[in-house]
Amino acid sequence: MVEATSCGGVVIFRGKILLLYKNYKHKYEGWVLPKGTVEEGEDYKETAAREVKEETGVAAHIIKYIGKSQYTFNTPQNTVMKDVHWYLMMSDSYYSKPQREEFFVDSGYYKYHEAYHLLKFSNEKQILEKAYEEYVELKKRNLWGNRKYF
Repeated sequence: MVEATSCGGVVIFRGKILLLYKNYKHKYEGWVLPKGTVEEGEDYKETAAREVKEETGVAAHIIKYIGKSQYTFNTPQNTVMKDVHWYLMMSDSYYSKPQREEFFVDSGYYKYHEAYHLLKFSNEKQILEKAYEEYVELKKRNLWGNRKYF
């Protein structure tokens, strides 16, 4: 068994959530949240911001840590146990551009209920729920977009 760590973001702009559509040789298809592998010397926040930027073209600001999801998958050589650390993030526009080299063919911002139903993986749905609850709470208290968060 091999362990791996990734970081990603639930990116929100004006109440909508950024998703990516991946299509890898028709074997892997579906909507996902942006995330990727921690590189040597990076902390988790740096990885999350870099991966969001690379995969979507969005320079998002980290608001707060949301939590960790875990899953396993098999490669021809091994079983990989992956931890993903998630951050609630804020964008300043609806702009996004999917990273073709990673087989992302579409990206966009969706209303919460649309994003929830589009997401392929249940662990990402759980993270979205948690992140969106945080977002709603910050909005209620007029703290969303407050510079003290980033």
